[in-house]
Amino acid sequence: MTRVAVMVIHGLGMQKEDYADTLISRLHKEFDQVMVWPGAAKQVLDIEPVYWADVFEEREEALFQQLVSSQGLNYQVLRRFVIHYLADAVAYQPVEHQGHNYDAVHRTLNRAMHALAQRNGPEAPLCIIAHSLGAVIASNFFYDLQYPSSRIPSIVDVTSALERGDTLTNFYSFGTTLPLWSLRYHDFSRPIQVPSPLAGQYFPGLEGEWVNFYDRDDILGYPLRPIDPAYEAAVKEDMEINSGGLIGSWNPLSHGGYFSNGTMNRRIAQGLARTWTWVNRDLY
Repeated sequence: MTRVAVMVIHGLGMQKEDYADTLISRLHKEFDQVMVWPGAAKQVLDIEPVYWADVFEEREEALFQQLVSSQGLNYQVLRRFVIHYLADAVAYQPVEHQGHNYDAVHRTLNRAMHALAQRNGPEAPLCIIAHSLGAVIASNFFYDLQYPSSRIPSIVDVTSALERGDTLTNFYSFGTTLPLWSLRYHDFSRPIQVPSPLAGQYFPGLEGEWVNFYDRDDILGYPLRPIDPAYEAAVKEDMEINSGGLIGSWNPLSHGGYFSNGTMNRRIAQGLARTWTWVNRDLY
């Protein structure tokens, strides 16, 4: 039996290492229901959360102490929030040479994919679940793998198809700021391919998907298909959901409510179930 390797990537702001626990718990519940198989998720999904916040955390906190705390500026709680949110996006910007923050963040993905390949084999199907800036990071990461340039990805084991990104089958983005990044480029018409261009060699006939979730009250989350005709073709669906509970579902706080959203997790579970069933169709 082949398991589905799932990589979760967090977004902006102050994150804890257990940030994905809520999503994993809800996704397991929805997956078991979709499969009509109690305990299915624990048996056939291997979920690896990526924690990249520590790449910037120490320097962001030092910046807060130097500029805000020591100077006695007002609204310190709000300023800490702004520094940790905006600094992530600014610090992640790619620069001309390698060895900077962009590459340091991407190495956390490389390590996660290596761990998944070690546990599930080098040809296991790979699915990505990414929030906010995490979806931008995932897009850039797989773009560098699919469209080789002078920037060399830090693949741990180059003999592993999974680590090369060749087994990418599903991409689920939510609350993403990716459309805003289109302003950095004159031509933003080369989205990543999902499934990857080489996925057919490993899973002939498998129909993967890129599904994007957004909440109309989330000022940091946007649909992707209107960006460009190429994105309209690449993204299977922009799915509007109502993210957040009673306090956050009707305002910008909805940006933090996706992880526990039943509609989103149900849709992701359905996609993962289709992928696992297809890859393991010889078992039936």
